[in-house]
Amino acid sequence: MPQKDSFILMGVGGLFILLGLASLLWGKREDKGYYDSLRSRTDVREFLEHTPERPELGALKTGGWISIAIGLLMLALGGAFLLWG
Repeated sequence: MPQKDSFILMGVGGLFILLGLASLLWGKREDKGYYDSLRSRTDVREFLEHTPERPELGALKTGGWISIAIGLLMLALGGAFLLWG
């Protein structure tokens, strides 16, 4: 694999890591905003028990972790190809 291709692979991996971090931060902000809005209500049972579960609040965080894992894998492969070739 040409050296240029290894750098492209590593660049895309870095982009995935940045997108994953942004997604994690966005998910954390959405989660905090949702439960902060519930805290202002008089009926706070949902806030205290987190029931019913809201999968959409954790989806951004899960997607962020997956994106970071893929980015790290791409960085490692790009580095391996760079050293090997």
